[in-house]
Amino acid sequence: MNKQELDILNILFLEPFINQHILSEASGHSLGVVNKSLKALIKEGFLDDTIRFTKKASQEFQSKAPKNAIILAAGFGMRMIPINTKIPKALLEVNGEPLIERIIKQLHEVDIKEIYIVVGFMKEKLEYLINKFHVKFIINKEYETHSLNLAADHLSNTYIIPCDIYCDKNPFRRQELYSWYMIGDIVDNESNVRVNRQEELKMIPKKQGGNTMIGIAYLIEEQSSMIKKRLQEYDQQEKYRNAFWEETLYEKDRMMIQARVVHATDVVEINTYEQLRELDEESNQLKSDAISIITKTLHTISSKIVDITVLKKGMTNRSFLFMCKNKKYIMRIPGEGTDQLINREEEAAVYTVINRKGICDDIIYINPKNGYKITEFIYDARVCNANNVDDLKLCMKKLREFHQLKLVVPHEFHIFEKIEFYESLWSDFPSLYKDYKRTKENVFSLKKYIDPYIGEKCLTHMDAVPDNFLLTNQGDVKLIDWEYAGMQDPHVDIAMFCIYSLYNKQQVDQLIDIYFEGTCPYEIRIKIYSYIAVCGLLWSNWCEYKRSLGVTFGKYAFCQYQYAKDYYKIVREGLEKHE
Repeated sequence: MNKQELDILNILFLEPFINQHILSEASGHSLGVVNKSLKALIKEGFLDDTIRFTKKASQEFQSKAPKNAIILAAGFGMRMIPINTKIPKALLEVNGEPLIERIIKQLHEVDIKEIYIVVGFMKEKLEYLINKFHVKFIINKEYETHSLNLAADHLSNTYIIPCDIYCDKNPFRRQELYSWYMIGDIVDNESNVRVNRQEELKMIPKKQGGNTMIGIAYLIEEQSSMIKKRLQEYDQQEKYRNAFWEETLYEKDRMMIQARVVHATDVVEINTYEQLRELDEESNQLKSDAISIITKTLHTISSKIVDITVLKKGMTNRSFLFMCKNKKYIMRIPGEGTDQLINREEEAAVYTVINRKGICDDIIYINPKNGYKITEFIYDARVCNANNVDDLKLCMKKLREFHQLKLVVPHEFHIFEKIEFYESLWSDFPSLYKDYKRTKENVFSLKKYIDPYIGEKCLTHMDAVPDNFLLTNQGDVKLIDWEYAGMQDPHVDIAMFCIYSLYNKQQVDQLIDIYFEGTCPYEIRIKIYSYIAVCGLLWSNWCEYKRSLGVTFGKYAFCQYQYAKDYYKIVREGLEKHE
């Protein structure tokens, strides 16, 4: 059977045959297609001469009927910022009803009671669903793993549903006859698939505009078996690390399953604050702390806050761009566990010292209690390219000039104490590294070499990495994100730049030469090598803490630990040669 014939059979399952015109209207197929399909279904033995089901048709329905559903609800939902900081995306309310509850109720309406929910971010807030709806949880501890892969053993005749969907009409059915992927009937510039006349989903070049990809899918057993295998394979390949599960559906330039086209108003994927506001302007989740702060600070109303766009998730925070009164701003919202890592009162003290000195971006608002911050957006700016010598010269000149100001704040960033502190936050999570104890002893042994060469301490950025240097088209350089700043040896900033950039030793020496303009004493160079080892362990311990919260940094975390080991050896070898 082709898709048209299956559609006709599905319609006849819902109501008895009256005439071809009604079938045409209900199925969306032309009268000619309906007549042709009916003849084929009779010939193939699925309908008798009175247009009634045969035993063969009943068996077909039974073999392909929905058995269960998998709801994907593990992710951060970053594009929903600023309203996903208190609750998971699945609990966003439309017309007073949480999205995920509506989905579960609609599944129950068609007698689908076997429901698996893959949870991760803020999973505790979703636990009430287990008792209320008797669903089963599958926990995704590391969000880099594809959620659907964790539920792959349950794939059979299965609905796959993202948790951020609002379905005005119930999209689920007691019967299905083929696998499909749901798309909307309007153009979406972010989509790279388009439905053709055969109702196939074909890939198109980006930015040409395709059909809105809604994300609900139905897989029958035949496709489920193939998807299971692909999910396992793709989870082992780096290029699919951040891909959506839909990648497993593609065969060359098209999806292996048919399109199911729905009207744009019937099923809506809610990805952003503004989409939720458009759908339900009275939703409780629109009343977020962040929006309230913006309205009060900029003397405006929430409807004037537009073009909200999430920035790339930082290692510490979540930030977003927005427009208000024809001006662009950035708001920072502290990320998971940052209350343990950063003293916001100390950060506010740093901004008091540096603000309006041409060093950093202009601060419009900062809360020393919770770390919320609003800054003016810097137009025509880009981050430093750590592999571009001209960029390095500009950034090291800025860094050197900042250090020469010898600014003072009341607090110090104690590196060795912070290493111990981050380790204490691991709780019951042992280090990933079997030789951690020995590595730590080696790194701490460098303190006796560092201390005699520290010199005068001053305000030091402590996170002076390429991404925190903004270069404008006018040749200006701004140094942003001062969360870890405090009194310290300014040469620590050079080490921090190197380890974040994942520099090899040749690149490290090049950066040192640029900063010191070719006049770095050997003892100071060895001290900076020592800082690379020490700061490598510092950020490795920081990454291990974040890992305990379910946030991983992959290669970056591993490289920081390697810096601790490798540069301890480099320092020891350097000292032995110099003796």
